[in-house]
Amino acid sequence: MTIRLGIVGACGRGASYKHACDAFDALELRAVCDVNEAGLPDAQQRLGAAKAYTDYEQMLDDADLDAVILGTPMPFHVPQAIAALKRDLHVVSEVPAGVSIDECRELVLTAEASRGTYMLAENFIFMRHIMTVKQIINEGLFGDLYYGEGEYLHELKGLNEITKWRRTWQTGINGITYGTHSLGPLLYWMRGDRVESVCCAGAGHHYRDAAGRAYEAEDTSVMLCNLRSGGLVKIRVDMLSDRPHSMNNHELQGSDGCFESARAPAPGGPHRIWLRELDTDVSRWFDLSELEDRFLPKVWREHEELAKQSGHGGGDLIEMADMVAALEDGAPPTVGIHDAMDMTLPGLVSQASIHDGGRWMDVPDSREWV
Repeated sequence: MTIRLGIVGACGRGASYKHACDAFDALELRAVCDVNEAGLPDAQQRLGAAKAYTDYEQMLDDADLDAVILGTPMPFHVPQAIAALKRDLHVVSEVPAGVSIDECRELVLTAEASRGTYMLAENFIFMRHIMTVKQIINEGLFGDLYYGEGEYLHELKGLNEITKWRRTWQTGINGITYGTHSLGPLLYWMRGDRVESVCCAGAGHHYRDAAGRAYEAEDTSVMLCNLRSGGLVKIRVDMLSDRPHSMNNHELQGSDGCFESARAPAPGGPHRIWLRELDTDVSRWFDLSELEDRFLPKVWREHEELAKQSGHGGGDLIEMADMVAALEDGAPPTVGIHDAMDMTLPGLVSQASIHDGGRWMDVPDSREWV
């Protein structure tokens, strides 16, 4: 099976998919697209695509594609995904899935009517330690899962001036504007659960942008999430505070186990885990790497060396392996359309909650839209 790909945003984020695409014989990178007309020829050459376009719709109509990767700014994800799905093409979309509840509803309805498959490229869930913990959960060693934390601490003030859309869509909206990297792994671990309601509060404003304007987003926002199961999740996102980056912090608590990720970039801190099966003494942590011989997933064993050369801790490559497997086998991808909504919609509702003084608000269930 050959999957003929087009990459949108080829002069920016989309270009980072090259290594992952080259790793799989089933993927043929046929076309690239970007509005950066001056930079497009170089991107086409670097990525090795046969065709290049500045017009996305033209690429969809002319390039004879099976699938598109959307490596574009946040407000383009839904309209570009819908355009592809209406042509029955498969879609791999960068995060979040959408920037409003209304457009997310339209995306869901389109995806349900399409012969194409939608996949959210939430690469954090495909990282080695996240998938290893998932394997341990699958074997029942965590017991009942009832609490989790996720943090994305990534100072963006300088990057705002380079990729200016971030100033509007990431630091220009109050609340958890970019929460899927934090929430996604927790929902992946708690598979089958979903966030039913959220409340959100912020820590105030302490910085200004290059033009001297106050950011609309508060420096740190925290979202509490009530789960359908009765569990609780806490999400913290901070894209403004002056501090070292620490973008992949997660904790998980179950009745028979708990996990704490290493807080990058602090040196020497392993991913820590405690499991009742290993030691009933609750004062002793284990290094997660000590358990990899038993629990490292097959997909990581098969692609480990290539994944080490890929972005986001190998997540970019492993998520492409997931896409290839889904399309070849006809199975659902790990993050399909409703999973994408479960990871995206709580953050959109958090924007209304923080505006209303942190009031608890219900999160719509996309499954009820169809």
